[in-house]
Amino acid sequence: MRSLDDLEVDGKRVLTRVDFNVPLGTVDGQVTISDDGRIRAALPTIEWLRAHGASVILVAHLGRPKGVPKQELSLAPVAARLGELLGTQVPLIRLEDLGSLTLQAGEVVLVENIRFDSRETSKDAQERRSLARELASNADLFVSEGFGVVHREQASVTEVAQVLPNAAGWLVAREAQVFTRILEHPDRPFVVILGGAKVSDKLGVIGNLIARVDRLLIGGGMAYTFLAAKGYPTGDSIVEPDQVPTVADFLRQAAERGVDVLLPVDLVVADAFAADATVKVVPADQIPDGWQGLDIGPRTREMFAASIAGAGTIVWNGPVGVFEMAPFAAGTRSVAEAVAGCPGFTVIGGGDSAAAVRQLGIPDENFGHISTGGGASLEFLEGRTLPGLSVLETHD
Repeated sequence: MRSLDDLEVDGKRVLTRVDFNVPLGTVDGQVTISDDGRIRAALPTIEWLRAHGASVILVAHLGRPKGVPKQELSLAPVAARLGELLGTQVPLIRLEDLGSLTLQAGEVVLVENIRFDSRETSKDAQERRSLARELASNADLFVSEGFGVVHREQASVTEVAQVLPNAAGWLVAREAQVFTRILEHPDRPFVVILGGAKVSDKLGVIGNLIARVDRLLIGGGMAYTFLAAKGYPTGDSIVEPDQVPTVADFLRQAAERGVDVLLPVDLVVADAFAADATVKVVPADQIPDGWQGLDIGPRTREMFAASIAGAGTIVWNGPVGVFEMAPFAAGTRSVAEAVAGCPGFTVIGGGDSAAAVRQLGIPDENFGHISTGGGASLEFLEGRTLPGLSVLETHD
């Protein structure tokens, strides 16, 4: 796919799909952005376009409004924050006003939540093309800079790229380069850490990586299905019984291939899913009835840290405990600090993992790469074709 250097942008209107699907909160009655990492990640491309004489029309979504405008999902807070970061006003405009817009070189505007239009996410390709043509009629070029959506067939992601000369922005190009590198040419040992709530969300990743990795570390809610596959009692922990046979087969394949699968050897368990619950540490094969595992224990933290320390390549996707609650954050903090201290090439796979390292206060620069796309990074690791990338490779 082409890069920004391959486009002549001077004097052109550049439609740029970004991923500004940021988490929002409320402080003193005001809507605030709790993590602006995705906005910051797009700044180099936006600033490059401005510096090279382009006017920039940004397209993004927020949440899942399902084609219905909703005030709580307006991009107004994003436009305000982006303006602060760029040092210039960024007007928020309605899609229907795009055609009457006059832009000067270096100006930046943000189109209101593109998912307010049902055509954006329609299953009907003709409807998506209709919106794409509307967007494209107001621009000269298209830049794909929303890695968090490149795994989706959506009007502003795939169809627009079919009707405008296009290129990948710096962020999308970097994401594709990183994930291609770790799948095709990882420095050894190649260690993958998988967490999160459900093992079913990671089956494709495990299936694709089990023939590629040297060590696989399993934590989070998904670990309890692995422990169940080993015949351990899991109490009230989250378990997917229908996935136990699949997980058992993964363990068998790993043993045959000489891949080390590290499961928790001890756990922090609680008598309720609450920050003020009664908590204790138990061996991984001794979760009591009525109790649930909510974090890895101290021995597991040490074991994971030792395994991470000598890695040549590390990919981490998914927290290993309920890090949002203080009593169950130690495991995720331990993993984050171990990954940050590893001299190998380290990749944080977006989503909750990226949120965790920022919430824990670990600087972004301590990692080789923090992905902006949780779902997209997972599908890349599964070996899937991402439509928002393949369209850039096949169309001008």
